[in-house]
Amino acid sequence: MTAVAVASHASGMTSKDKQVIIAASLGTVFEFYDFFLIGLLAAEITKVFFSGVNPTAGFIFTLLGFAAGFMLRPFGAIVFGRLGDIVGRKYTFLVTILLMGVSTFVIGLLPSYATAGLAAPVAFILMRMLQGLALGGEFGGAMIYVAEHAPQGRRAEWTSWVILTAAVGFLLAVAVIIPLRLTLGGDAFTAWGWRVPFIISVALLGISLWIRLKLDESPEFKRMKAEGKASKAPLGEAFGQWKYLRLILVGALCILPAQAVIWYTGQFYSLFFLTKVLRVETLTANVMLITATVLTAPLYIVFGALSDRIGRRAVYVTGYLLCAVLTVPIFQAITHYANPGLERAQIETPITVVANPEECSLQFNPLGTSKFTTSCDVVTDALAKLGLSYSSEGATGAGKASVKVGDLAVAGYAADDADAAAQKARFEGELKAALTKKNYPLGPAAEDDINRPMIVLLLCVLLSFGTITFSPTTTSLLEMFPSRIRYTAMSFPYHLSAAWFGGFLPATAFTIVAATGNIYSGLYYPVAIATACFALSLLFARETKDVDISKG
Repeated sequence: MTAVAVASHASGMTSKDKQVIIAASLGTVFEFYDFFLIGLLAAEITKVFFSGVNPTAGFIFTLLGFAAGFMLRPFGAIVFGRLGDIVGRKYTFLVTILLMGVSTFVIGLLPSYATAGLAAPVAFILMRMLQGLALGGEFGGAMIYVAEHAPQGRRAEWTSWVILTAAVGFLLAVAVIIPLRLTLGGDAFTAWGWRVPFIISVALLGISLWIRLKLDESPEFKRMKAEGKASKAPLGEAFGQWKYLRLILVGALCILPAQAVIWYTGQFYSLFFLTKVLRVETLTANVMLITATVLTAPLYIVFGALSDRIGRRAVYVTGYLLCAVLTVPIFQAITHYANPGLERAQIETPITVVANPEECSLQFNPLGTSKFTTSCDVVTDALAKLGLSYSSEGATGAGKASVKVGDLAVAGYAADDADAAAQKARFEGELKAALTKKNYPLGPAAEDDINRPMIVLLLCVLLSFGTITFSPTTTSLLEMFPSRIRYTAMSFPYHLSAAWFGGFLPATAFTIVAATGNIYSGLYYPVAIATACFALSLLFARETKDVDISKG
């Protein structure tokens, strides 16, 4: 509802203009609310739908369930993009919001594995696939609908309201889950309370449908249809003509990847880093991230309006440069203010893994189909999951890898050893004892040591990179294409980048951390993407702010 309140005071808008922005924005808030519930309730969902299968199959099902929503988004963009260019913007995003709402509501009603067996995880994955398809058509449609109503010179400012809804959807999901979890308690919430956020989403669906049904089709689409200029084959035109395919490639490979990883780094990886690496209590970390999200939300509008004045490219490449230069120092500062004991221990008593390099694998396994069983893989994975940095020391021969904590050594083991279970228990016990002796804090970060105001400030800076880049990039993308293929041509590169570059950020970052032994090295991924897109955008992206989108 924040968008409603602020939009109602926007200068230079008629009541009809405000209705267009509010309707598109509220619908997209609902879409992102649904989409974020899955990630925020991952632990409960895993227990309900995947706990009954064997560990390997369960792990694969879990990853497929969470990845399906990302992987299907580009296909949803193609399916609904084509529909939006042929039938219309309004009717297409009515279909997508209905599809998202129904699939989300059904997730709240699905039987558990204990009740339905394998049918439970299969049904969950199918619903998650429908969510991904729906979001692939929704966001582009809402953006285009608002842009085609916006006056020349204020297009990015207007579309910023739709973009703002991604953050508002996240806030709404958290605002429902946290009080519910605290009210019901952990056991009741895990047993049945996690279903409530999914089930009550049907009320949001009803409100969103009611508002959107009152809207007219976009004036640009009506004009195009009246003049007989609509495309009969938007897919063939968008992907079959080099002049448009080239622009799709520029968007998908030069502009949008950085925007995706920057936003996901701020909104999601920061929370993972605080809770899993620095071991800040989950509620404390969520409150700090929520506070930073609220404080930075108006910046989407600020930087959208700025790009209307000075140009899209100048604004978003500045965001890319800031991300490339400041991301790692920001996370290092977050460590200092969130868990100074961990920072001090790693400086005073560094950890070393001694192993034969030939035994050490690159542990990139997004689909969960590979197994890493050597002693090097086992010990590096254990340290990565503990959020501990380490250096590597080469060893020769066939001996097992070991971990040195200062002058204390702990022998490793291989996962395929005959007594692997006993060795695992022995290794974990000895490692914990060595870390404790060297003053490594293994429990939750001490509440008294957490400097909350400084962490919120750092998170605000980190999240601001997303606000600088999101509106200018997506508005520029829709301005690249003529009206007759805009829905198709804009939606596909956006969702491809969001899904494949942003969606695989956690898996890629964890792989880099495990391979290098540096808790900050996972950030090399967003930094590298931002650096590459900074250069590629300067070389290949053109300025679009003065384009008349009613032409062509």
